[in-house]
Amino acid sequence: MKHGKATGPDNISVELIEALEDFGIGKVTHLLKFMTQGRFQQIYPSLYSLHCQRSLGATECEVHRTISLMSHITKILLNIIMLRIRNKIKPEITEEQCGFVEDKGTSNAIYILRTLIERALEVQKDVYLCFINYTKAFDRVRHDEIITQLKQLNIDGKDLRIIKTMYCEQTAAMRIENKTSTFQDIK
Repeated sequence: MKHGKATGPDNISVELIEALEDFGIGKVTHLLKFMTQGRFQQIYPSLYSLHCQRSLGATECEVHRTISLMSHITKILLNIIMLRIRNKIKPEITEEQCGFVEDKGTSNAIYILRTLIERALEVQKDVYLCFINYTKAFDRVRHDEIITQLKQLNIDGKDLRIIKTMYCEQTAAMRIENKTSTFQDIK
């Protein structure tokens, strides 16, 4: 994991885990085992949401953004789950998919699009593009549908339970100017 990242509600940094060496790895492993036995919510049920202005003096909600901070221990667990399910999900991803796929970033897609446009200009052909605005797309994800799709891919029940807990039973608190609200269910 990258160094220098802000900590979540537990205030445990990656640097602290690494500094503890084998002892830290042992404690993290113990926590991860505890979490995968269905006690995830008892340890890391929450995340902090930081409210940031996109531009100075912004007064409308649309010109603010929210950054969510989760525990680094939770990130380690989610990375482990992602690595375990990656091979089952890989056949479902189309060849054209760019972004969120290893070795296929959006810069690859931009390069391909630019090359197509340059070639079309050389032979004096029209190019038609359609851009879709996915504003707040991740706020509209139907988590129950994702869980159903993962079940159909035969993802391990324990991993499914953790993913479901992470996305369907999470709580968050807002932190603004060093003041933190009470934790509330995310709806």
